[in-house]
Amino acid sequence: MKTEIGVFLGLFSSFFQLDAFAKGEVKKQPNILIIMADDCTYTDLPVYGGTNLKLPNIENLANNGVVFNKAFLSMSMCVPCRAELHTGRYPMSNGVCWNHVNARSDIKGTGQYLKPLGYRVGLAGKLHLNPLPIYQFEMVEGVERNCTSPTADFNSSEIESFIKRDKSQPFFLTVAFTMPHCPWTVGDPSHFDPKTVKLPEHIADTKESRVEFCKYLAEIEELDNQMGKVLDVLEKSGEAENTVILFTSEQGAQWPGCKWTNWNTGVHTGFIVKWPNVVPAGKRTDAMIQYCDVLPTILEIAGDQSVKKEFDGHSFLPVLKGKTDKHRDYAYFMHNNIPEGPAYPIRAISDGTFNYIRNLQPEKLYILKWIMGQTNSERYWPSWMFESTNNEHTNFLVNRYLHRPAEELYNSVTDPGNMHNLIADEKLAATKQRLSAALDSWIKEQKDPGIILDTWEYQKAASQGKHKN
Repeated sequence: MKTEIGVFLGLFSSFFQLDAFAKGEVKKQPNILIIMADDCTYTDLPVYGGTNLKLPNIENLANNGVVFNKAFLSMSMCVPCRAELHTGRYPMSNGVCWNHVNARSDIKGTGQYLKPLGYRVGLAGKLHLNPLPIYQFEMVEGVERNCTSPTADFNSSEIESFIKRDKSQPFFLTVAFTMPHCPWTVGDPSHFDPKTVKLPEHIADTKESRVEFCKYLAEIEELDNQMGKVLDVLEKSGEAENTVILFTSEQGAQWPGCKWTNWNTGVHTGFIVKWPNVVPAGKRTDAMIQYCDVLPTILEIAGDQSVKKEFDGHSFLPVLKGKTDKHRDYAYFMHNNIPEGPAYPIRAISDGTFNYIRNLQPEKLYILKWIMGQTNSERYWPSWMFESTNNEHTNFLVNRYLHRPAEELYNSVTDPGNMHNLIADEKLAATKQRLSAALDSWIKEQKDPGIILDTWEYQKAASQGKHKN
């Protein structure tokens, strides 16, 4: 009986809210549009210091919104980071502690939270989230879904239809592009000269690297082009002024030292928010945020004032409104290598300046199966190995990638590529101790078993529901 009364009161309230909206008495909830890149190292974007590209749409978004200088994700691989974004939970909490695994069936995702608030919830492009009932996306066509496709054809008609379908109902839409995920076959590499492009310090300077880097840049350029078409559709729909736009570059690119690492160029993401008449235009903030903070923020924007205890993240709406430049003290990271290679567990933490990393099995060789097959790396990695015999920096990059010490400490502000390990610096002993203790607390809080987690046996048990992470 109580349930029936609750449903009736909910429908009664919704009816009068819609009636009030129709009469202009209630302001419509804002639409929310998330635009995601795929494997794009944030430092390659001009807004974060990249010098090889002109990206007018991303830069225009930054000029009219707020740029987060310190945004992170917990795992620099596709499925875990997207699960974190759409559940508001860390990997241990949502169960996605490895790539290509399902989230726990007893948790909720974006759709389950937003639909009761009156939102239509859609996703165009790459999914990489399972099981689907958790997220409850309406699948919108027109954007390439296969991240390893050699093409990325684009048609905005279905996105336009989704946005325009019902003006009385707000929409939430994620447009998840597959660029610049490998293979780098989209866009026009001839726009870039291999001889003159400026390579980041984490990429060995070989002829092969330069050729592949131009292909990678071409994909980012095409990402910006297609993003512009989405924004044009939004503008023509008349909904732009009432739409919150969140752009994120996702994890680092598939270069050694970025994706699949806990180094800054792996877990640091580009993050820009535009919200007309609410977010200050052209602002940058040092407020530190993490992907698990996004869903709680979206829910507060949507009008849900309740505190969700199940979230690991919390809303950064006060940052968006310009009320503060402080959000969280630490961002937390983990890596479990299966199924991308043999087990190699890593845990890490950042305070926004210093990045402290623990390699739980430093005696092992770090092996990634993609480094020598089925990706662009098979074209440049052999040149790195060859050049390592007579080039000091290339030798350093190869050894840095394959052999990891037990502990690492970097100043990610002065050294965004995490090239200079400061773990032995006595002046930073207190910093290392503080970060180490905070990381221990997080590991304990998350009930993270450590090394055993990154084993086939544990992963299999978790997939069968025998371990509830």
